[in-house]
Amino acid sequence: MQLTFGSGEVFAQMITDAYGNRVQNATPVRIMGLQEMSVDLSAELKEFYGQNRYPLAVAQGKVKVSGKMKGALINGLTLNTLFFGTEYATGTMKALWAETTGKVLDGDNYSYLQAAAPGGGKFAEDAGVMGQDGTAYIKVASSPKQGQYTVSDAGVYAFNSSDKGKTVYPSFTYTQTMPPAKKIELTNMATGNTPTFKMRYLTQFKGKKALLELESVTSGKLGLFSTKNDDFSVPEIDFTASTDEAGFKIGTLWIQE
Repeated sequence: MQLTFGSGEVFAQMITDAYGNRVQNATPVRIMGLQEMSVDLSAELKEFYGQNRYPLAVAQGKVKVSGKMKGALINGLTLNTLFFGTEYATGTMKALWAETTGKVLDGDNYSYLQAAAPGGGKFAEDAGVMGQDGTAYIKVASSPKQGQYTVSDAGVYAFNSSDKGKTVYPSFTYTQTMPPAKKIELTNMATGNTPTFKMRYLTQFKGKKALLELESVTSGKLGLFSTKNDDFSVPEIDFTASTDEAGFKIGTLWIQE
């Protein structure tokens, strides 16, 4: 006999990608910051009745193996292994800069502001300009009037001289060279082919271990963000297991006792 305590450890390794291709030499990933893990085996019960009220026999029919896990640390390789199963690019990060300190317009004809991305980043797309009174400036193609602005491909914002002395809050997206960054394209693929992975779950207490291996697992739901203004976001994965390719084995359970 043994007890289990804590959330345990989960490891996953991709078997097939989102196109149904077997992944050779796939990198195993560890689910970091695991907070919750559950695995449920649910069987359909078939009851046989005679002429009286109680069943004469009960047998298990179909059995579903499913579960859920929550892990707080986001990792591109892990998300791709557990849910997306697509190719991803590395080396470039795209983010959004929202001005909070404000920029004062001081030009006589047109006031020009150069978008300055953090960390030497490169301007990508305009995301709007707010005024000091909380109203939004209107974007136009050229010759901005009061309350309007233009922006070039290089991130140069232009405002009318009638807005001179006012404080504005531009926002924009930018790209930045960052070797560990990953980009996962969310493409509209055909239905059917589904990424799968092998899962290993370890739980232990007072030196005694229990290990569950599931041969082929598919995620049905990814709760990617659940943000609050005063708490951490914890991604959540719902999954279902199926047998190996031979169709005979769904997994193995080891209990130390």
